[in-house]
Amino acid sequence: MGICISSESSAIHGAPEEARDENVLVFEATKVLSGLCSAYTKQGSKGLNQDAATLFQGYGTENAAFCGVFDGHGKNGHIVSKIVNSRLSPLILSQKKVHAKIDTVQKGDKINYVDTDEDNSSAPNTNCHEWKEAILDAFRVMEKELKLQENIDSTCSGTTAVVVIRQGEDLVIANLGDSRAILGTISDGEIIPIQLTTDMKPGLPREAERIRSCNDRVFALK
Repeated sequence: MGICISSESSAIHGAPEEARDENVLVFEATKVLSGLCSAYTKQGSKGLNQDAATLFQGYGTENAAFCGVFDGHGKNGHIVSKIVNSRLSPLILSQKKVHAKIDTVQKGDKINYVDTDEDNSSAPNTNCHEWKEAILDAFRVMEKELKLQENIDSTCSGTTAVVVIRQGEDLVIANLGDSRAILGTISDGEIIPIQLTTDMKPGLPREAERIRSCNDRVFALK
């Protein structure tokens, strides 16, 4: 099943009831398109399609874009993924504004950053730090909101999340679960895929160790 829905952002920002029936939300907050984008979701053989995605041109600023992909799991995974799909992008943006104000007040503090631009390796990348903190806080708030949903039992249901924020030539990427961000580049006339995120699966030793460190268990289901 392929879906592409276009609507003004004001028509979507109302956090639709249980995310209504849309699997793909498209925001165009700017008339200046910063490139081409597309979204595609295909229903599998397991029943309900639990995929959801957001494409947001003009995310916060005219030259920014937000992309998010969410793959639900469990009995109510299709509801959880749609709720996160409709709520996470505005949550991250609101948290970004909070951290921008904090950094303005506390700009005398020293923070260590890693800058991949060799020409500016000594300049602190405050903006990247703000995005990182904003995403972490938004994920925490989103988890709390899901737990407070009275009409949804999310005990054994949830969603993966992979988020990409493009601002100018910079990419900020966050992922939770086993949805994957892949960069396509061209080399010798061929398209080469580059995996940008690491799947968070309990089969990976590092992830299994992290789960056990939280006093949880890792076991196989037959």
